[in-house]
Amino acid sequence: MEKHHSDFEANLEQQETENPELALGKTGKSSVTKEILSNLAIIVIALGVGLFLNKYMIANAQVPTSSMETTVMAGDRIIVNRLSYIFGEPKRGDIVTFIYPDDGKTLYLKRIMGLPGETIQGKEGVIYIDGEALKEDFTQEVSYDDFGPYTIPEGTYFMMGDNRNDSWDSRYWEHKFVDIENIIGKAEISYFPHPRFLK
Repeated sequence: MEKHHSDFEANLEQQETENPELALGKTGKSSVTKEILSNLAIIVIALGVGLFLNKYMIANAQVPTSSMETTVMAGDRIIVNRLSYIFGEPKRGDIVTFIYPDDGKTLYLKRIMGLPGETIQGKEGVIYIDGEALKEDFTQEVSYDDFGPYTIPEGTYFMMGDNRNDSWDSRYWEHKFVDIENIIGKAEISYFPHPRFLK
């Protein structure tokens, strides 16, 4: 049996020596298989990185309404940084994406106007924080709809749109404040169709 096996191997080696294409065919198949596996590995890694970035680092969103005009226009595509508040607290003026508190599922984009522990009020077109007129209002749009005063609970934020006369925001919601846990991240860049950094 061993002799028969040795004769078979010797015969195969002789065939490959006499017919080089047979040996090349084996090598070629092996090379193609390695290339396919290599490409599949690259695709799997790329998908994994993309899913990780989308879940933990950045979010890609389209703005559906005009509530943040003229800072962010309806139809703008934006990049949201999910890591913005890992090492720091949200600040007044940040444009953020968050879960709408009245339904617990819809994503909104607004500007943070009131911080935890503050009292916010709108009167005759002026916003007051703890009784003092807000110096930087972040928009030229003036709304004469009075609101408040509201004292913002710890761990929550008061949101307003820059398009003050056409924004469904904390002034009108049933649940007026957004928990920090429901802030998805800070909107950093509008990349289409009006590329710019957001501030």
